[in-house]
Amino acid sequence: MGCPQTLRRAGRRTNAALLLVCLGAFLTGWLAFAAGTPVPATVATVAHGLLALGVVALVPWKSAIVGRAASVPLAGWVLIVLILLCLGAGFVQLFRGFGVLAGVSPIQVHVGAALLAVPLFSWHVLHRRPQRLRRADLSRRALLRTGAFALGVAAAYPLTLLAAGGTRGDKGRVATGSGALDPDRIPATTWLLDRVPHLDGDAHRVDVVGRSLGPAELEQMSVPVRARLDCTSGWYADATWTAARLSDLIPADRLVGVASLEVTSVTGYTRRFPVAEASALWLATGCQGRRLSAGTGAPVRLVAPHRRGFWWVKWVASVRASPSPAWAQPPFPLQ
Repeated sequence: MGCPQTLRRAGRRTNAALLLVCLGAFLTGWLAFAAGTPVPATVATVAHGLLALGVVALVPWKSAIVGRAASVPLAGWVLIVLILLCLGAGFVQLFRGFGVLAGVSPIQVHVGAALLAVPLFSWHVLHRRPQRLRRADLSRRALLRTGAFALGVAAAYPLTLLAAGGTRGDKGRVATGSGALDPDRIPATTWLLDRVPHLDGDAHRVDVVGRSLGPAELEQMSVPVRARLDCTSGWYADATWTAARLSDLIPADRLVGVASLEVTSVTGYTRRFPVAEASALWLATGCQGRRLSAGTGAPVRLVAPHRRGFWWVKWVASVRASPSPAWAQPPFPLQ
């Protein structure tokens, strides 16, 4: 009897809690995408998972509120569907891992649903009557309930991961939440509106700070480089790349007074890196002893072992010295 009675009392505090955990899940999701090193990646991924479970835990209470409403506008139903779709795709990614159905992966559905929900979520919040903090919100009983809720979610988190690991048989999950993928099966992934171009490898040239280099010339200066490609699609691959170190391709005097190196694809996709990272960046022409395929970035792609996959610019057209600092760019490409 206690649970149904509690659900009937669901209201203002439930809405406030759901607002906070949804905002937190959205922000930590993007932080998890951006993080490439283990510590921030782990923190962001764990926080994202906890907040997502918090959303799930609040669903019954929110359902009671919706059930009491005289009517729900169409936008409200669309928002509900998008949030459920976002949650569902996230759990499919967790339990089933990377996969593609009709050209779409679970993580793409997860992110796409979250982005589509943002304007509707904002509209929903702004069209509600503002609520003020009340003394009862900070009462001992309210704080105990909040603490119990947080402890319950925290306890559910490792159990969920354990269940997911058992379902997938995946022991290769890393700090970012990505699962291991055979490097010989690296898929052709693109960012947003990019499409895989098919270039003439023999004729292709890369402008490296004023120096024109073709794939054959880069191969002559290349060495085997072991690096992990951790893709935001939810997989990672430890592969051996045939690549030339970027700092070896650029005369030192051409980097004097330069703030960053701007790597641009033939598609227009661009990422800027601090000049100090030139020795940790590579231009690759091959992977696992074979030449790159069109889908994996042929003729030339960037290898950035300390960065997530969307920093690994494919189909590189140029590497230019830029007066702009590396931080003066969107954290995620906008194209």
